[in-house]
Amino acid sequence: MLPTFVRSTPDGTEQGEFLALDLGGSNFRVLLVKVMADGKQAVEMEDQIYAIPEHLMRGCGSELFDHIADCLANFLEKLGIKDKKLPLGFTFSFPCQQTKLDEAVLVYWTKAFKSNGVEGKDVVSLLRKSIKKRGDFDVDILAVINDTVGTMMTCGYDDHHCEIGLIVGTGTNACYMEQMRNLELLDGDEGRMCVNTEWGAFGDDGALEDLRTDIDREIDAGSLNPGKQLFEKMISGLYMGELVRLILVKMTKEQLLFQGKTTAELLTTGMCVCVCVCVCVLRGLGLDPLVEDCISTQRVCQIVSTRAAHLCAATLVAVLRQIRDNKAAEKFSRRLHKMVRRLVPDCDVRFLQSQCGSGKGAAMVTAVAYRLAAQHAERQRILDTLRLSREQLLEVKRRMSEEMVRGLSKQAHEQASVKMLPTYVRATPDGTEHGDFLALDLGGSSFRVLLVRVRSGKRHNVDMHHKIYTIPQETMQGTGEELFSHIVYCINDFLEYMGMSGASLPLGFTFSFPCHQSKLDEGILLRWTKGFKASGCEGQDVITLLKDAVRRRKEFDLSFVAVVNDTVGTMMTCSYEDPKCKVGLIVGTGTNACYMEEMQNIELVEGDDGCMCVNMEWGAFGDNGELDDFCTQFDRIVDDCSNNPGKQRYEKMISGMYLGEIVRNVLMDFTAKGLLFRGKLSERLKTRCIFETKFLSQIESDRLAMRQIRSILQHLGLTSSTCDDSVLVKEVCSLVSRRAAQLCGAGLAAVVDKIRQNRNLNQLSITVGVDGTLYKTHPHFSSIMQETLQDLAPQCQVTFHKSEDGSGKGAALITAVACRIKSDGQH
Repeated sequence: MLPTFVRSTPDGTEQGEFLALDLGGSNFRVLLVKVMADGKQAVEMEDQIYAIPEHLMRGCGSELFDHIADCLANFLEKLGIKDKKLPLGFTFSFPCQQTKLDEAVLVYWTKAFKSNGVEGKDVVSLLRKSIKKRGDFDVDILAVINDTVGTMMTCGYDDHHCEIGLIVGTGTNACYMEQMRNLELLDGDEGRMCVNTEWGAFGDDGALEDLRTDIDREIDAGSLNPGKQLFEKMISGLYMGELVRLILVKMTKEQLLFQGKTTAELLTTGMCVCVCVCVCVLRGLGLDPLVEDCISTQRVCQIVSTRAAHLCAATLVAVLRQIRDNKAAEKFSRRLHKMVRRLVPDCDVRFLQSQCGSGKGAAMVTAVAYRLAAQHAERQRILDTLRLSREQLLEVKRRMSEEMVRGLSKQAHEQASVKMLPTYVRATPDGTEHGDFLALDLGGSSFRVLLVRVRSGKRHNVDMHHKIYTIPQETMQGTGEELFSHIVYCINDFLEYMGMSGASLPLGFTFSFPCHQSKLDEGILLRWTKGFKASGCEGQDVITLLKDAVRRRKEFDLSFVAVVNDTVGTMMTCSYEDPKCKVGLIVGTGTNACYMEEMQNIELVEGDDGCMCVNMEWGAFGDNGELDDFCTQFDRIVDDCSNNPGKQRYEKMISGMYLGEIVRNVLMDFTAKGLLFRGKLSERLKTRCIFETKFLSQIESDRLAMRQIRSILQHLGLTSSTCDDSVLVKEVCSLVSRRAAQLCGAGLAAVVDKIRQNRNLNQLSITVGVDGTLYKTHPHFSSIMQETLQDLAPQCQVTFHKSEDGSGKGAALITAVACRIKSDGQH
């Protein structure tokens, strides 16, 4: 089971002129193969056969390869193409060990070759050296293969379903396309590679001992390699005639044939008996056969050839079953085909005869290698635009730091892309908070009402109860009074559900819409998003609208209300469990960050003492062009087609709402250029947002096999996708998500370094509270982000704390802290 480094069969798009050398005996061929892919697959070939003098077959290896180079030069000159540097494929049908497609180390000579200085050497290097020595032409040797692989590749050009090569002639061998994950000899587990089974040696370990006859053993004992190639000796043309001869001799000696009379010719080893026996053949062996002798001899030949065909079929079935599991002469061929169908009825197998397999196959391997190399170079050129160097990430960090300073500045705030909004959250929990608090988490058509019971003491203790309510579409788009009346109705229903009707409790309001705050209990709605259009709300304080609705209902009261966004809630939830948590991060459908900033740096708020949490709104980083030189054509397409072109540029390169769409556009571009899915787009893939970001997490899962990735592609209408397509899709997903994680890490590096500098520390130890489905569910996002952060901010030791129920619990804790500070102030 030798790897051949042939990774793909022809897909019909190969085109160009290719040279092929076919060396496997005392004569060898040089071919020029012209491959056309203009809607009709067509191959034109010109060839020349050259002899290898016997003294070169047994003499100096360098002289042998010089002779091959001379013949190749003669062929090129004859065709008038000596000045062209063409790709060349080399069929070298001797036992070799390959370490890559264009390298084959000769293990030992066979077929009467004994040229010295070649065994243990790379035959491609020897050929290149001889060509270079001439100096009057050049070729690009891309591939070296054996004749079995050449057969598969020749037939694969005519039939794209061809995944097995089989030779049954003087010798026998098979090759097939195997999954890389099953090739333990090589690194890597994605895609496929052609494996040269060298199955002629099957049985050399005794596996066929119970099937071999005394005649098989006699043939083996008299061969040039006793104990070797036992399977081949039972089925190949080199030995079948001898099998028949020995059987006839045995039957004659037992008086069953030819009146018991043998001849010198019949007793001579190597006097081949044709499997298609006639009277003339037997008479040529000095025999005088009767009609019964001819019938019996034909029966012997039939039995020998049938056994060979059945053995070949049974072994081929093992290959077919392996392929199925991964995917989940005239009379001889008919018997072979019939037995294969009997043994493996659940495989649709067609046998396609190879024409000029070795030579044309070498050219086809070269054509495929040439196509793959060109396609790989083009893919990598495109994918390189999605790769960020360390220098680029450091520049992102530097620009984020600049925008943070601008956002905090009263003079530059309006022009800054990162707004650095004061939240009026002045402290994180210290463990002394206690009491019952309501929390309202509103950010979509469903919202939660929570009762959060905070108990102080050495062990922080929070009990939560919640209920989910929906907001009807007509209420979302009705009047503001109707909307807030519905919210208050739900709060009252929840209090009744909890047995607390009429209670007056502080409330934390997570209101995930753009707001301007001038104090903790005030939030001016700038604009509705997420399908909300309730009139009379934009430009109004949502806390006032909520309190007005409570007063109208007259069934309960709110003693204090704090309005927060979900990022701040995440930080507060985590800081309750880890006092070192001073940063909040969300990476989910969207992305944002907040952190505790020194009051003296927040010019938008009066006072220099203490700290305040700043809502960065960093998703808008890049809106002033800060990321233009890092954006790709795919980022620009996603931005242009979004609901807010030119806005939230950083978020569109990082968050879950957009990553799948970036991937989809890359796949569309690759397909349009013929680099993926054989250039065939599905209608579903043309649909915006059809490639969900959850697919990235699934595709990049280390446990997900290629078959499962292909099932995702089939869901997208890409029913004919190949294993190679799946490998490329996985690479695209990996690059897009890796870039997102690195950009997020670079932004976070700017934040923690700012805190370190604020505190005038050489080393900072800090915790980041984090929430969001992308961070939590993607298999590699968090680790890549943390690696990037560590690299770009080496003086900061950062711990990440995942938030649970951040928005609701965090809003209640902010309210608890505010109540604690208010109570302390009164005391």
